[in-house]
Amino acid sequence: MTVKQYLLDRMSEGTLHVALLDPDKQPASKAGEMARHMKEAGTDAIFIGGSTGVTTQNLSETARAIKEASGLPAILFPGNGEAISADIDALLFMSLMNSTDLGWVNRAQVQAAPYIKKLGIETIPMGYIVVEPGMKVGEVGKAALVKRDDIKGAVAYATACEMFGMDLAYLEAGSGAGQPVPPEMISAVKKSISIPLVVGGGIRSPEAAEAARKAGADIIVTGTLIEQCDDMSKLRAVVKAAKGI
Repeated sequence: MTVKQYLLDRMSEGTLHVALLDPDKQPASKAGEMARHMKEAGTDAIFIGGSTGVTTQNLSETARAIKEASGLPAILFPGNGEAISADIDALLFMSLMNSTDLGWVNRAQVQAAPYIKKLGIETIPMGYIVVEPGMKVGEVGKAALVKRDDIKGAVAYATACEMFGMDLAYLEAGSGAGQPVPPEMISAVKKSISIPLVVGGGIRSPEAAEAARKAGADIIVTGTLIEQCDDMSKLRAVVKAAKGI
């Protein structure tokens, strides 16, 4: 079974929760331990990535540790076109839709595509849309941020993702954002597209996770909370709220 099909099958049962782990933030062994804890909490898959500091070596080590410790799919959430490893299970082949730099829109992808194909890595095409405040990813990706009240703009970007043939659309407020993507925006985008909608950034509480789920998110991603919180009861509560269980 492909990773894409695994995600679709799980989505047929309800909203998914995905944990985002940055290989640059902790040793691979620690990432594996975190992935195991998140699986026990109910997480469905692990995204691996970060805006800076990801290398082929720490990516490979982290992917192997995550798979060994949790058995969950290890999916690369690329921050550049250089750190790629055959140890991942799949790669989000994504375009930063609202970047002002063509390197993030398609040029890095074009350069990496032959190598990805040679390694035989499964790709999941995804349109990535950065919403205010955007945080580090907005800065590094040179994004023309979608304003929090620009619902029409978000809908237009997401609709374009679907028309381009992408498998996923992702609304991203940015890692560590003070506020998540507004539920009104999530709801409007979900109603405008038929492909799955991923939402991440600033989701640090069960209330925020529940709001994103009820607004229509198909996949809810948390990263900073996992890195900063040692309270497993809180992490479990966020995962349960994301999944509605």
